[in-house]
Amino acid sequence: QVQLVESGGGLVKPGGSLRLSCAASGFPLDSLAIGWFRQVPGKEREGVSCMLSTSASTKFYTDSVQGRFTISRDSAKNSVYLQMSSLQPEDTGIYYCVAGQSVRTWYWRQEQEWRHWGQGTQVTVSS
Repeated sequence: QVQLVESGGGLVKPGGSLRLSCAASGFPLDSLAIGWFRQVPGKEREGVSCMLSTSASTKFYTDSVQGRFTISRDSAKNSVYLQMSSLQPEDTGIYYCVAGQSVRTWYWRQEQEWRHWGQGTQVTVSS
């Protein structure tokens, strides 16, 4: 069984950066699609970014984070990362690491595509 544990959340000022980490156990992440969702207060949970395979060409981002966030994976550490820069108050929320098999490219933003979820880590962007 895949277990995902996020870390790295916290309080940061607007314009600042954070790096979220997600450590996986129970299954090699290289065989899975990986991604990040977030729950922003007052809004539905949304897909932030994903990497559908180990190829960089399968990285996708939601429009609001394009150019500011970078997803990556480290096979040796069986971990996933989300580097977040130029953070804004609207990025505040709970960030979830996700993993799944056979995630369809056009539907990666949909929660039901992802079988495994972490417990979430809080990111707060405020001055």
